[in-house]
Amino acid sequence: MRILIVNGPNLNMLGKREPQIYGSLTLKQLEEYLRKVALELGVEVDFFQSNHEGELVEIVQSAGHQADGIILNAAGYTHTSVAIRDAVLCCSVPVVEVHLTNPHAREPFRHTSLLADVCVGSVSGFGVASYAMALWWFARGTMEKEDFSA
Repeated sequence: MRILIVNGPNLNMLGKREPQIYGSLTLKQLEEYLRKVALELGVEVDFFQSNHEGELVEIVQSAGHQADGIILNAAGYTHTSVAIRDAVLCCSVPVVEVHLTNPHAREPFRHTSLLADVCVGSVSGFGVASYAMALWWFARGTMEKEDFSA
């Protein structure tokens, strides 16, 4: 299984941008951590980051040709981009929305996600573990495959 991890605007500034909110981990360190988690889970990962909405739209649209799923942190575009929402709707693979912080514990304008209802799930507020939880979900499969009898 191959998962594409897509990061939006300003995530290239992790470690420098508001470390009291986002932590001191850089994007490169986040990617290294997720590579280790993916290896443990038996999942392959690829990464993409852009500050440009159109590039994010294009990578989400094309993901079905290169990945089995997407972990998407659209960052500020979560609250503003109908174009990224439409790309999620037309891509042919499941998308999990992630956020390092909990948007509902922040400024009111961050409380609305234009993506949440078109993604299979959302994980937020757990720092880098938000991404790891999304990877775990992909590695374990969908709810239809879950066995809760044990």
